[in-house]
Amino acid sequence: MAGSKGLSFCRRPGFGTVGARCVVKANHFLAEIPDKDLTQYDVKITPEVTSRCVNRAIIAELVRLYRESDLGMRLPAYDGRKSLYTAGALPFDAREFVVRLTDEDSGTGVPPREREYRVVIKFAARADLHHLRQFIAGRQADAPQEAVQVLDIVLRELASQRYVAIGRSFYSPDIRRPQRLGDGLQSWCGFYQSLRPTQMGLSLNIDMSSTAFIEALPVIDFVAQILGKDVMSRPLSDANRIKLVRSCPFDCAVLPNEAICLNAKQIKKALRGVKVEVTHRENVRRKYRISGVTAQPTHELIFPIDDQMNMKSVVEYFKEMYGFTIQQSHLPCLMVGNQKKANYLPMEACKIVEGQRYTKRLNEKQITSLLKVTCQRPREKEMDILQLKYHDAGKEKECLPQVGQWNMVNKKVINGGKEFNSEPVLPIYSARPDQVAKALKHVYNVALHKLKGKELELLLAILPDNNGALYGDIKRICETDLGLISQCCLTKHVFKISKQYLANVSLKINVKMGGRNTVLVDALSWRIPLVSDIPTIIFGADVTHPETGEDSSPSIAAVVASQDWPEVTKYAGLVCAQAHRQELIQDLYKTWHDPQRGTVTGGMVRELLISFRKATGQKPQRIIFYRDGVSEGQFYQVLLYELDAIRKACASLEPNYQPPVTFVVVQKRHHTRLFANNHKDRSSMDKSGNILPATINTDWRENYFFMICVQNHSLLKLLKHNLGTVVDSKICHPTEFDFYLCSHAGIQGTSRPAHYHVLWDENNFSADEMQTLTNNLCYTYARCTRSVSVVPPAYYAHLAAFRARFYMEPELSENHTSKSSSGTNGTSVKPLPAVKEKVKRVMFYC
Repeated sequence: MAGSKGLSFCRRPGFGTVGARCVVKANHFLAEIPDKDLTQYDVKITPEVTSRCVNRAIIAELVRLYRESDLGMRLPAYDGRKSLYTAGALPFDAREFVVRLTDEDSGTGVPPREREYRVVIKFAARADLHHLRQFIAGRQADAPQEAVQVLDIVLRELASQRYVAIGRSFYSPDIRRPQRLGDGLQSWCGFYQSLRPTQMGLSLNIDMSSTAFIEALPVIDFVAQILGKDVMSRPLSDANRIKLVRSCPFDCAVLPNEAICLNAKQIKKALRGVKVEVTHRENVRRKYRISGVTAQPTHELIFPIDDQMNMKSVVEYFKEMYGFTIQQSHLPCLMVGNQKKANYLPMEACKIVEGQRYTKRLNEKQITSLLKVTCQRPREKEMDILQLKYHDAGKEKECLPQVGQWNMVNKKVINGGKEFNSEPVLPIYSARPDQVAKALKHVYNVALHKLKGKELELLLAILPDNNGALYGDIKRICETDLGLISQCCLTKHVFKISKQYLANVSLKINVKMGGRNTVLVDALSWRIPLVSDIPTIIFGADVTHPETGEDSSPSIAAVVASQDWPEVTKYAGLVCAQAHRQELIQDLYKTWHDPQRGTVTGGMVRELLISFRKATGQKPQRIIFYRDGVSEGQFYQVLLYELDAIRKACASLEPNYQPPVTFVVVQKRHHTRLFANNHKDRSSMDKSGNILPATINTDWRENYFFMICVQNHSLLKLLKHNLGTVVDSKICHPTEFDFYLCSHAGIQGTSRPAHYHVLWDENNFSADEMQTLTNNLCYTYARCTRSVSVVPPAYYAHLAAFRARFYMEPELSENHTSKSSSGTNGTSVKPLPAVKEKVKRVMFYC
């Protein structure tokens, strides 16, 4: 792909050849490109509508009314916004239509009314599919994204009418029986679909998916599930209700049931924005959106019925108007419409409308339940995908296998971080969770006094199993205030005394103290191609964004970089806050004006290059940059901005210092799955039924080696690993340098291969060299004795960014602005507290 400024993505240098060949299957199906070009029309709807759902309803009604008379029997595909597509031209270039729809969801209590819309359809262009055919055939360099998008819209049309559309996925309770997740939620099964140009042609990627929906329950039942208690108990006395009101710690609904009062904030949060339908009017099922919950029980609510402010109670109104007797008058009412002029609906007269996705954070129990539903063995998942009955095709892939794990029995790590006294400096100190800051500072100061000024090396914290914000508080205080390395453990794990658990904790402690757990033997013998020959630094970078619903919290960027060469196993990390949902990493390189020093240069890449030189005594002569979390639509923008920042950071250190850069995007949030060609052949699968992550090869000269050292620091065992299961043909890009890599052994469910896309390569990696390096780095992950699914630098960057979110002040997600630094859109972002130097030098995020 080439951009407007002439920056072209790296072309594929060839295909991988190292290792054995085998056949695997992928969930990609060959799609035929139609011979006809598609015709595009602009759509203008007046009055303007912001809801895609309403827009689709308007166009659907238009097609129903005018298909035979005006549309020439065409069935158009509509994107829900401003574009409509047909196979073949419509009988006109421009025409205006009138469509009337009944408003069923005003949410104001006003009787439904018929709305009139004027729709203008005007010829815009013909979607040229010839360029797409040329691109797939390799005769054109630029990907015709517009043509692919048009075909995607056409493909989505029928599914959008039948199912609930969320992004590129479609959900329905009819695909598979919904499963309850708890607290009024249930999982719906669905499917993902996307068209992609690949080497084999136009590929339709199909995958199964599941997500959480709000269960279509009577509102009273939903509230009972939220609270875990019966909400229809008898009302309290006035005296007891007053006591509850006075004890309620927030401005909440005044409910006559203690459980409801103490959880009113939870109820409001769960119900606000949820769409309900009334059930007290026989065949009339008006729909409303909940805006709040009343502050009084239903039997206390009155409202004016006329301009003279004559009042009537809600209980009387529903009895007289609808003949409906409110039984649970001790419960509050739902408020619909706007807050200034809200309408009241009794909870018992409302039911939640089906098909509403739950967008808030799931609790631990719900996550566990959802994982149980979605966790399918490969054969089951493959069968489900095939039952969707799209096109039949199995694809050949390049691959190599073995079970990527080992154990630490009777073994030591390659380098110990510290030698510890078996006796702790201080006796065990206990404190309540709300006293954690005071307790940590007390321990720190007592230790300083006892050690006579020497620093405390490690703090071990044993936390309750349900510790809420306690873990984050400890990490924030230790790493940004006290400069302490800490290791947290849960009580339930500590008292089980599992050897595996203790081994994993030891691995984490070792790297936090500056040690190394694993090293590739070829690194020690200087035999890693394009790494061992000259000083090479490997970066990992990621940006984590706030959860859905947090509209102002900053995004967190993290960059890690190797600090040892040629071993490339120790990574220092830096983090920064930036503007909400900003994907480009703003602090890779930066300059600012200082009153005393003038123009000052800095940034995360610059600082890590300096620390590499201090640690190794040499400046990097090669840069390999693994970038996580970038979608395909952002490739060009991210490469243009961040490659420029890397070059500026290098130039700021020394004139003409420009080491060659290889920029690789790592993607895990894709829907490509690889399956064994024969599920009965156990030799081609691991215990979970997934394809094998690596191949055993007796010719050691073709392999990298992974090493573990034993007691006398002599080499006990060499674990030979060459390329993991690699796919770089058929389902990959027609011309660009990308590949899928399964580097990890499956534990449960279906393994997801990582997708690596080399956007820029000044180091001229061959396919084998890039695939081999990436795979073998996956065996150096410090936190466990398994190979991992994503190259460790990118994994570490993700961990560091996740850790940094604990550094934000509790109110930052609500009051995020500050005078300190600015994002690209001009909004100011409060910087994170600085990580102490002692902590920053080691892998504190592990």
